[in-house]
Amino acid sequence: MTIRSRPGSPTVLERFKKKDEVALARLISLVENREKDYEKILAGLFSLSGQAFRIGVTGPPGAGKSTLVDKLASHYLNQKKSVGIVAVDPTSPFTGGALLGDRIRMQGTSERKAAFIRSMATRGSQGGLAAATGDVALVLDAFGKDYIFLETVGVGQVELDIASQADVTLLVLVPESGDSIQAMKAGLMEIADIFVVNKADREGSRKTVAELDMVLNFKRKKGEWRYPVLPTEAVNNVGIDVLLDTMDEYRKFAAEHHLFEKKRREQIKASLLGMVERKIRNRAEAALKVELETLVEKVWKREVDPYSAVEELLAADGQLR
Repeated sequence: MTIRSRPGSPTVLERFKKKDEVALARLISLVENREKDYEKILAGLFSLSGQAFRIGVTGPPGAGKSTLVDKLASHYLNQKKSVGIVAVDPTSPFTGGALLGDRIRMQGTSERKAAFIRSMATRGSQGGLAAATGDVALVLDAFGKDYIFLETVGVGQVELDIASQADVTLLVLVPESGDSIQAMKAGLMEIADIFVVNKADREGSRKTVAELDMVLNFKRKKGEWRYPVLPTEAVNNVGIDVLLDTMDEYRKFAAEHHLFEKKRREQIKASLLGMVERKIRNRAEAALKVELETLVEKVWKREVDPYSAVEELLAADGQLR
């Protein structure tokens, strides 16, 4: 695959492999926008990936996720590590682009040369991540980033996609989250590895930490990891060192207990199934366009039920059975 800006110039891929961040940005845009042959580019980059440590950061709006990511990323940058940040924001209903600008909220990181921040729009994705997030993370990984942060949109309990992309998942809450902790048990509580009560200088933070500890006892009985609950004040840089140490502890624990191997196999499985589902859907929509429109009208007029309509669609193209 060759992408040239002008005759005789190096391809974007050649520049990418020489650590040209302009080429990195171009490839990310190509992948995010699903431009022609983007899958061939990803296929070519796949062998270069697999070394980065992916950190998922999720939680409700206003929890201070971007500020927390900024502090954590700054620490790694100070250690001479390179960092990539994929921050998924709500989609603008007018432009389709990211509604918020994470570069604004990550001023400490955005000015550092070894950091690359990309804000992405969800574009209708319901799992807290943009559909192309995993592919963009692969590009950053292949580029040689040591740490990749994946920050979700902050829409609440539906942000479960993060577990299929990250090596470790941080759930960031605030003291006011106390009343909703019980309701989270079947959602975000299940997928997080480390729990952070940010803005811990607010009233009620100790109570929230205690409630989280109590709720997490059921998880601790299932495995050896301790699922810590850590108070932080990201804006004041309080508790960040403890959080960083805990992330290192989890990384060692996961390596020793083969959790990374298990997680990444599950991620590959989810990715493969997702790609198969997307391709089948696209092919079905293209092949059955006329039949689909006809059946929509029949179902609308109650001439046929939707369950029988699906069987008719499948019968119209035997390859989909």
